[in-house]
Amino acid sequence: MSHTPHELAAEFPEHIAKLSDLKQSDAHFARLAEDYHEVNRAVHRAETNVEPVGDMDAIEMRKKRAALKDEIYRMLTA
Repeated sequence: MSHTPHELAAEFPEHIAKLSDLKQSDAHFARLAEDYHEVNRAVHRAETNVEPVGDMDAIEMRKKRAALKDEIYRMLTA
């Protein structure tokens, strides 16, 4: 499997332990992380033309990924 950019561990290397802890202890955080991974993989597939999408769809996916990442970051630094 190829490397998918923007994985949470790569985005927040200083918070790897907390990422793992929150995924185990906080159902809301675990759902956010799963949603992020699903959207991130969809963006990666679109960017690599494995599953091409229209420009507007790609923009919306990137916006959703950014919003999820922001919420995850807020929880990691709370």
